[in-house]
Amino acid sequence: MESGLCAAAFAVLAAALYAINTPLSKLFLQSVGKFTMAALLYLGAGIGMAIWIACSKSLGIKEKKKWLTQDDLPFTIMMILLDIAAPVLLMYGIARTEASNVSLLNNFEIVATTLVALFVFKEAVSLRLWIAIILATLSSAILAYSDKGAFSFNTGSLFVIAATICWGFENNSTRMLSSKSSEEIVMVKGCFSGLGSLILAFIAKEEMPAFSMVLKVMLLGFVSYGLSINFYIMAQSRLGAAKTSAYYSIAPFIGVALSFLLLKENPSIRFFAALAIMAAGTAFMVSDTLVADRPALGGKE
Repeated sequence: MESGLCAAAFAVLAAALYAINTPLSKLFLQSVGKFTMAALLYLGAGIGMAIWIACSKSLGIKEKKKWLTQDDLPFTIMMILLDIAAPVLLMYGIARTEASNVSLLNNFEIVATTLVALFVFKEAVSLRLWIAIILATLSSAILAYSDKGAFSFNTGSLFVIAATICWGFENNSTRMLSSKSSEEIVMVKGCFSGLGSLILAFIAKEEMPAFSMVLKVMLLGFVSYGLSINFYIMAQSRLGAAKTSAYYSIAPFIGVALSFLLLKENPSIRFFAALAIMAAGTAFMVSDTLVADRPALGGKE
């Protein structure tokens, strides 16, 4: 039970750190190209985690999990390719719609991750988790039709949905590697995905921003991608892809709150109604973690 609660805490922490990404990326995109932004975010995660690993080794802290091997190559390649596509699609979406809209649409990643986990990887999805996913989706639907029309299906929204689908497949690919070192996975994912996006930036002839902006974006990448992904993988190794993704459903609400704070958007009554429904969904997620013997809908335990 304690390990389950610890894993749930890692999942929530991962969601909170990732939520910082949307509003800050919206601000940074005013002076950084879309491909360059995606590249710097992932390079910040990869290089930052490489420094993290080096510091850990110098302090005598050893990673208990095994490192990646040649047998992990297929899932590693799939993870990298999806991580090149997803952030680029997300940056296009952020540039074309409101930050609050992007935060809410991120909940589609839960649906994509769960369906791929169930039908492709045969992962068990409990009744409580299905209820939590339905409630999370319902809360997003309520927020979708806010007075400002934050959930309108414009071009930006479609780009964000495409990004969440990519991350749904990527989450399950990463799940197949979660028994290995989470730090190494983040380093490999960040460096290679970042280089892939950087190549796209050169092809698109985007200009490199000022050095100070490069450092800001890379720092954001280390926090909202690097540390977030690291904690996400640690949660996945105990909870599985579907349940970890369900805990991740709090990220959109944190992102919306930060958008209200940083971008001066005001919450509506619908927001608080959706917040109450999301709280109920979170309760089902927590109870699903605490109950050891639970009925599963599809897949094998």
